[in-house]
Amino acid sequence: MIIVVLGVLGLIFGSFVNAFTWRLHEQAALRGKKTKAATKRLAALSITKGRSMCASCGHELAPRDLVPVLSWLWLRGRCRYCHAAIPDSPLVELATSVLFVVSYVAWPLGLNGVGLFQFVLWLVFVVAFVALAVYDLRWFLLPDRVVLPLIGLAVVQIIVVALWTHSLSALWQPVAGAGIIFGLFWGLFQVSDGKWIGGGDVKLAAVLGLLAGTPLKAFLVIFFASLLGTVASVPILLKGRSGLKLHIPFGPYLLLATVIVVLYGTVAVSWYENLLRM
Repeated sequence: MIIVVLGVLGLIFGSFVNAFTWRLHEQAALRGKKTKAATKRLAALSITKGRSMCASCGHELAPRDLVPVLSWLWLRGRCRYCHAAIPDSPLVELATSVLFVVSYVAWPLGLNGVGLFQFVLWLVFVVAFVALAVYDLRWFLLPDRVVLPLIGLAVVQIIVVALWTHSLSALWQPVAGAGIIFGLFWGLFQVSDGKWIGGGDVKLAAVLGLLAGTPLKAFLVIFFASLLGTVASVPILLKGRSGLKLHIPFGPYLLLATVIVVLYGTVAVSWYENLLRM
């Protein structure tokens, strides 16, 4: 029953991610404009006050247009009113749903006490991760409006866990993990003048290091992200020289690597330690 509930919640939040990322991008394009039209448009794009609308014609959507996955399939991926292609992908909704369910099944910290607290926060992080991945894939940017609040939320989490468990290591180990990833990415950013890695990746590194939890798991995040990025990039590069000029966002690989480490990092570390003892 819990799995079904989480699956449905994942679909709903995945639908929210689709709307949120588009609205966030549209809002960014209007920032700084003082015209009445821009002000009115910003109000319509508000996440809390604005109504769901078609990204092409701006027509307000009916409830039957907003059912995750099913509405997209029923409409065959096109707006009911202007018949333009719907930019929102049902894959985002399905991916969020799958991540919710997998997180519950694989959650390594238990679902009582502080473990339940961390699981609830983790679902918030998952929604934000999907939003960041979608934004980075579509517009090659990790917006501060999402990344910076996540840093604050991650800091709150480690403080609460440290106080709850009366454990000093629960405080310094995540900070050390964040220092490792952030320090490495900041160094790469400075050396390459932003050509090898973006500023958004550097800020995101602080969040991911805190969530990794330990210095060793922080290294695992870097390892898995590099592995995933390489595997995904090789087919593109093999298509020809033109592929070498493509900009490939690294954010989604970092985010997916963090999900893997948070859910399965303890198992991976134990396997590696047992291998060293052989």
